[in-house]
Amino acid sequence: MSIHLTAGQRAILAGSLQARQQVLERQLDLHQQGLSRIEHARQALEQDGDDAPQRASDREVDLALSDMDLEELEAIRRARQHLQDEAYGLCVSCGNAIPFDRLEIEPQALRCVACESIHEKEI
Repeated sequence: MSIHLTAGQRAILAGSLQARQQVLERQLDLHQQGLSRIEHARQALEQDGDDAPQRASDREVDLALSDMDLEELEAIRRARQHLQDEAYGLCVSCGNAIPFDRLEIEPQALRCVACESIHEKEI
């Protein structure tokens, strides 16, 4: 196990990841009313009436927000799976330890702040 994170720090991060995963799962379930993403989109489409142009943009925003939540949820699931791995908390770009303060804020972070800044400019 990597020495840059103590067992206590890993426990804190595990709790944060679990809590955020539960929030996202509840949020998605409430938002989609228990429907799959496709069923939810179909239901929104069927509700279009005279205000179809407005509803179309609302639907696009709705789907984009759901996509963002799903992406974050997947990142959290991956982080939970790898929490005890030796490489957890090491930047995937430079290999340096990601500071605990950063992991506390975003425990699913894959990069240190410097590498994340470069990565964001590239995409």
